[in-house]
Amino acid sequence: MQSSLYVTLSSQMAFQKRMDTIANNVANASTPGFRREEIKFEAMMSQAASESVAFASPGDAYIKRDPGQVIHTGNPLDVAVQGEAWLAIQTPSGTVYTRDGRMQITPDGQLQSVAGYPFLDVGGAPLQINPNAGPPQIATDGMITQNGNQLGAIGLFTIDPRAKLSRYENSGVIPDQAAVPELDFNRSGITQGHIEGSNVNPMWEMSQLIMASRSYDAVSNSMDQSEDSLRSAIKALGPSS
Repeated sequence: MQSSLYVTLSSQMAFQKRMDTIANNVANASTPGFRREEIKFEAMMSQAASESVAFASPGDAYIKRDPGQVIHTGNPLDVAVQGEAWLAIQTPSGTVYTRDGRMQITPDGQLQSVAGYPFLDVGGAPLQINPNAGPPQIATDGMITQNGNQLGAIGLFTIDPRAKLSRYENSGVIPDQAAVPELDFNRSGITQGHIEGSNVNPMWEMSQLIMASRSYDAVSNSMDQSEDSLRSAIKALGPSS
């Protein structure tokens, strides 16, 4: 079979993955702390063909770390992370890092995410406050105070820029390298009464979706033309009936 058919098929698969990624980004444009995903495409050389043929790879997904907009809520249980640090939550899959700082207090005083996962301090222990002592005060370094009593500090962690991030649910990430506690509060910190929005730009994503869709259609048309050419060649070169 013509190698061009395989090339166009690989291109279709790549553009389909790109459109799926963009659609997921747009769907999470209003999700606090969400980090948009990008696809890195590379050419892949076939080793099976008698001649070198360049195929489009399915693409490697990676998570963009640039920050989202900080939004004032006035809720004392909302926190936004300033700088490059991350919050930590305990999940069934282990420690997950997030920029979604919407906290809730359980009846026994544990600070949990909206999904019910405990927020952790810098030592990896769940954070606990008095559920009946009123709203907590949270300092830039994450220190939690209630009625003048210090109850612990929200952990901030730094993830190596070279680490590959895997997505956990919507706003969580799991790095392939261990995160380390952030101790420089001139570089990173916490702002109480705010949340960080998604870093998705819906208008830009929609323009990318239109471009990807048009490219997918162009590749599909190219495949149709190749199939027509192949059928015509078979008819012309085949035995006459």
